[in-house]
Amino acid sequence: MSHQPVPYLDLKAQIKPLRAEIDAAISKTIDNCSFCLGPDVAQFEKDFAKYCGAEHCVAFNSGTSAEHVGLMLLGVKAGDEVITTPYTFVATSWAISYIGAKPVYVDVDDVTMNLDPKLIERAITPKTKAILPVHLYGLPFDVDAIRDIGKKYGIPLMEDACQSHGAKYKGKTVGGLGEVSCFSFYPGKNLGAFGEGGALVTNNAEFAKRARSLREHGSTVRYYHDEVGFNYRMEGIQGAVLGIKLKHLAKWTSERQRVAKRYAELLKDTPLQLPSEPSYAESVWHLYVVRHPQREELKKHLEANGVGCALHYPLPLHLQKCYAELGYKQGSFPNAEKSANQCLSLPIYPELTEEQIQRVVEVVKSFFKK
Repeated sequence: MSHQPVPYLDLKAQIKPLRAEIDAAISKTIDNCSFCLGPDVAQFEKDFAKYCGAEHCVAFNSGTSAEHVGLMLLGVKAGDEVITTPYTFVATSWAISYIGAKPVYVDVDDVTMNLDPKLIERAITPKTKAILPVHLYGLPFDVDAIRDIGKKYGIPLMEDACQSHGAKYKGKTVGGLGEVSCFSFYPGKNLGAFGEGGALVTNNAEFAKRARSLREHGSTVRYYHDEVGFNYRMEGIQGAVLGIKLKHLAKWTSERQRVAKRYAELLKDTPLQLPSEPSYAESVWHLYVVRHPQREELKKHLEANGVGCALHYPLPLHLQKCYAELGYKQGSFPNAEKSANQCLSLPIYPELTEEQIQRVVEVVKSFFKK
């Protein structure tokens, strides 16, 4: 077996076969000088809404911006509280902080690493104005369980689907399952732009209308501003790139599922805690995250043997310096802390070959033979 290095992520392999198609689309955008929003973005919004099985899609310059506006649409204001997960990328909490609201963390489930519905109710106070769980690593959270709690208390649900383009919950594509849902098209995502990008998806026509105004300086008619808005527009070139890549997303997803299935078969007899899918969920495997107490040593071993790997996320949000004033301590959320200490992301992308998968597995197994 060849011992070629296996990169953690290989975007070049994805872009190469699409290069001519993407170059032509970008050239057209340049010829039309439609650099901010414009026809490519409008077309992508239509196509992505349809892909998510939702009525409306509003494109943004990032997933973070989409989440900020999403919470505003739900009526979250300064001094309010939003229940969310301490174990995800920090941008989920930024959206809450930008408004002047307070992130209220709830621990994650030890198996799925998604927000644990059983713990939500005790975190609700009269100030709770939204619940913001994340479909982490491409795996849907238990939407019905969380939505039912929200309904009981009159609290809306916002999906953070930034890592889960095309994931399914009980057969339905995520993105149309909350009052508002937000996506990121950061380059490494399953559907990635050539730079930053994001979207807000909703079935509420009023929300979509207001989101379009807020992303464009609070304006529906140029130079007339209805409220304080933002410069959160998607660039035309990103709309063109995403429009091309969206056509390939279903195929890429099935290839990711192939890789995940092979890992599950080949690693099942190792001491690693492997990721799994609850019966209600179909993951799109944005990341393939294994857990082990000797994570640091395993990481060094993989890297020394030419296998790329990554940490998502080594310090949970409640222990970050920026959120020290929230008053959480070590031990506040044991499952999130355990995940942060034990998680390691193995290479997973559509272009990963069987030979590369075998090499990753061989190196992992050699660590446990030592």
